[in-house]
Amino acid sequence: MAKKTAAKKTTAKKPAAKKATAKKAAPAKKATAKKAAPAKKATAKKAAAPKATTKKVAAPKAKKAKSARKPNAAFMVALTPSPALAEVIGATAVPRTEAVRKIWVYIKKNNLQNPKNKRNILADDKLSKIFGKKEVTMFELAGILGKHLN
Repeated sequence: MAKKTAAKKTTAKKPAAKKATAKKAAPAKKATAKKAAPAKKATAKKAAAPKATTKKVAAPKAKKAKSARKPNAAFMVALTPSPALAEVIGATAVPRTEAVRKIWVYIKKNNLQNPKNKRNILADDKLSKIFGKKEVTMFELAGILGKHLN
């Protein structure tokens, strides 16, 4: 019986020995892969340097394509102002963007910005009819004007 147990032990050791050699071989492959990778990166960096100069030449062409964008047609529709707004910007139909621009011209011409906080607009007699209150922030301005444009 002693021979049988010895035989079992030797067969059990053989597969373990094969696994150990397989584990040793795997790290060796990884080490060679790591050595090859930096060489590729170095050549890629050298090749990338000339491409950067060609991209600088192509960049202005891309900017021209962006500037050729057309404005939204909804902003360009001429709207008629209410009688209260017509006293400030005129009675002719204007786009919403132009109405806001004309209001700001009127505000700066008459020095109606709050000196302590330039974002607030102090209403005079004409503007108080439009705003409905004495002081309005510049963020509320477009919303208020929208109510007075048809």
